[in-house]
Amino acid sequence: MLFCKCLSAHNGSVAYAYPLGKIVVDGDLSDWPKDAVKYKIAISPSDTRPRDDSDFSGYFQLGYDLGNQSLYVAFTITDDDFVEDTSKNVRWNSQDGLEVSIDARHLLSGSGVASFMYSRTLHTINNAFYDPFASKAGWDMMEVAMTRRGNTRIYEWRMHLGNELAAGKSIGFDFHVYDKDSDGSITWSAWGKGKSKYMNPNSLGDIIFLPAGKELSTVSGQLSWSQPQAVKLPDVIRFISLDNPPFWTTAAVDSLGNYTIAVPPGKYQLALPDPYYKSNGQVYATAQKVPITIIAQSGRKTVAPAFRISSAPVPDLIPDKGVLFNFSASSASQIDHFIETYQAYYGIPGVSLALIKDGRLIYHKTYGVSNTMTGEKVNDNTLFEAASITKPVFAFAVERLADRGVIDLDKPLYEYLPYKDIEYDERYKLMTARHVLTHRTGFPNWRWMNNDGKLDLKFTPGTAYNYSGEGFEYLKMVVEKITGKKVEQVLHEEVIEPIGLYHTFFSKNDSLQWMAAYGHYDKLPNKNDLPETPGMAYSMYTEAKVFTRFMLYLLERQGLKPETYDAIMSKHSDYPPEDKTHNPKDIAYMGMSLQIRETPFGKTFSHGGNNGDFTCRFEVYKDLKMGYAIFTNSNTSDVLLENLHRFLVEGKDVKP
Repeated sequence: MLFCKCLSAHNGSVAYAYPLGKIVVDGDLSDWPKDAVKYKIAISPSDTRPRDDSDFSGYFQLGYDLGNQSLYVAFTITDDDFVEDTSKNVRWNSQDGLEVSIDARHLLSGSGVASFMYSRTLHTINNAFYDPFASKAGWDMMEVAMTRRGNTRIYEWRMHLGNELAAGKSIGFDFHVYDKDSDGSITWSAWGKGKSKYMNPNSLGDIIFLPAGKELSTVSGQLSWSQPQAVKLPDVIRFISLDNPPFWTTAAVDSLGNYTIAVPPGKYQLALPDPYYKSNGQVYATAQKVPITIIAQSGRKTVAPAFRISSAPVPDLIPDKGVLFNFSASSASQIDHFIETYQAYYGIPGVSLALIKDGRLIYHKTYGVSNTMTGEKVNDNTLFEAASITKPVFAFAVERLADRGVIDLDKPLYEYLPYKDIEYDERYKLMTARHVLTHRTGFPNWRWMNNDGKLDLKFTPGTAYNYSGEGFEYLKMVVEKITGKKVEQVLHEEVIEPIGLYHTFFSKNDSLQWMAAYGHYDKLPNKNDLPETPGMAYSMYTEAKVFTRFMLYLLERQGLKPETYDAIMSKHSDYPPEDKTHNPKDIAYMGMSLQIRETPFGKTFSHGGNNGDFTCRFEVYKDLKMGYAIFTNSNTSDVLLENLHRFLVEGKDVKP
């Protein structure tokens, strides 16, 4: 059995697996080679860190057996405070445990992770639904044994990888080891850097399967800017085998741009993971005019040619004056170019865009794909999760009810419906519908954000501002109680029907299942778990073209009393100074379920939405009678959404 030393790569970690003899998975490592390399568990991404090595430390060893197509991994953990949760409420963070993540196909184009959480009382799996291997991965492919000897804990795993295990191939691999202590604190440590390992293959290290006796080549090189500048360099560079396409790996780049990696002999192309690199708010093109290749020779050191990145940021495309003022066919082309370029810059799979001017819809277009793995195109029927844009739509229904006297916006909600979840705090009896619509309830955004997961009041209702989805869920229950109708029926009667906001849904149904886009994290599709029940803070699905009907309805002040519109558009709360999501150069505040901005172009009303894998925004310039709605199926769309109002209306100068 031959093993070689660990070298840093990918997320900072790469390991080399060689054939093993017969291994029995029993938690006893006496049948492992005595010289098996120990790879240190070295990264602690949690807020809490281990006190010292006795509190938590560890390493792992690995090898493979082609006969049973299995990867073997043995973890040795030192932990002076072992905690085991045997209750029915056992969770990942309630005890010590180990979560192993595998990207078995390890495709350059993107493949999925199967993640296995293991403890004596908890066995769970996270599967990338879109990946042929990961989606079918189950505990039947795993054999695990765990033993304890004093403060030392051994986890021994056999992972059956089938045809994905082959000499000369690489796979993605990493893990989190969870250390729960008796004082209630929990830390988690990993082999390499990177978050969300259970779902993000880019956060995994590499395992390279090598034949027995295979001698490697050491390659070193440097990454640099074409001109000196004080901008952080990318921290990884890829080695893509030109002789053996299933094999690629990634070397870590230090702060000076240097890297070193051991690879099997052969010809490689060097490339960065993405065609565009983001740093300090700038975007840089990384593609090389002439591909950089090297030949790595067995047992020898190779110095790679310099890899230089253009020091000039790519254009931001923001004009001096917004393109909506003189909209024409050429403007449409300019808009398309802007959206498609930002999609490329920031890895945004799909977009639905609609523009209004002079009080009417003037442009609508969809871009990109609904699912990066299937390549299915976004079209006019594709529906996007609108996230918090649900709130102003529900608010409009409540305001319609208030105009007819069905609900009093200033009557305490408990008088309509007591709320058992918060009844222990008498202050909740001060809460009104107006407090909900202006985010002055005192509730947290969501109770699960509290350490104990319970609903509480952060302040007395009506005395301060705190953005809260919990308030909208309470108000939903109140509306259902006083109307005697399900909230979706109320929405249909008060919003969908009068405005014509068809092609809009709030919970799972056959139509939505067929038309819903997939959300994406870092260009990888998330499972399309549609809401079983309507959530008035988050669950609406719609698309840009039809949503402009709602925007125009508000612009034309239809469907509500004039004094109600005056209340909607007036200031109810200033944003707290620590709120960094709003543009500091403009006066901005919370109206009634709408954000109001006072710009050089007059007042705007707007709302955004962000459920992680979907982000969206709409904004209407009241005096200009211009506006836009944009929906995206990505977690990387923030810069596009932040710059769209500048591109369309305000320009670089922000002058009327």
